[in-house]
Amino acid sequence: MRISTLLSGAALVAGYAAQVASAAELQAPTLKAWNTYLDEVNIRLEQRAASTRHFLWTDESENRSAQVRRGEVVVAPVLTHGTQDVPNGLIHHWIGALFLPGTTIGSFWAVLHDYDNYKNTYRPAVTASKTLACSESGQQFLMIWKRKVLFVNAAIEGRYQSHDVILDARRGYSVADSTEIRQIAEYGRSDERMLPPDTGSGFIWRIRSITRYEERDGGVLVEIEAIALTRDIPASLSWLVSPVVNHLSINSLSTTLRETRQAVIEKRGSGALAACPNRPRTVALGKAGAE
Repeated sequence: MRISTLLSGAALVAGYAAQVASAAELQAPTLKAWNTYLDEVNIRLEQRAASTRHFLWTDESENRSAQVRRGEVVVAPVLTHGTQDVPNGLIHHWIGALFLPGTTIGSFWAVLHDYDNYKNTYRPAVTASKTLACSESGQQFLMIWKRKVLFVNAAIEGRYQSHDVILDARRGYSVADSTEIRQIAEYGRSDERMLPPDTGSGFIWRIRSITRYEERDGGVLVEIEAIALTRDIPASLSWLVSPVVNHLSINSLSTTLRETRQAVIEKRGSGALAACPNRPRTVALGKAGAE
């Protein structure tokens, strides 16, 4: 499920990579703005977790809830137009939701924590995935993902730390943060090489994914917030590039949710266990961010 962030991030940046493919490095003011934004996200997440009325974004709109119940995948920007300018960068924030009928939280967890199988569930965007560590306090995993848009190949290796929060027997959420993201230059060629963290073309610098879920009405309601930090779009190209970026973001998050639904169906039928099957521990409110 955390893959949704990666796919969304790839789509967000690859659309304008051809125009801004020169080297870029993450600057301290950009990182500070990202961390400030995540602090705000944490506050809202804790407020949702404490609410008995609107834990899920889906429930905030009768029309949205009806769409999800009909089996539709609903995706929308959290920020105006999906992006927010920060010094020398952009924050992208989107949310998507779907309903998994006939599913339990256990079946959903079996896909959520099956990091070794992400390369199959979310192919061809994900070319490699691996569980690095797994315990009751959290998980660590690695993925390599790629996207080709407008004749530009963007390939990234990311390492992630995630943890789960169980609110009660039927509600919970998971938070995954990138701990290291490195661009792979000349991906797939004989001169392929890994660039240092926070350098390269600035396709993507940071990622956070928040997955909320609630078991009720004969299934599980799932929603994902995909948040990413990338280099900014030059003002002279914004009018051309921004619509493409938003279109790709919607398509990527929608595709990820549909692929997750298919994986849950297949996993439920096979009875297979995830490589990281530990039952998540309960974490007190106020621990919404990565530990």
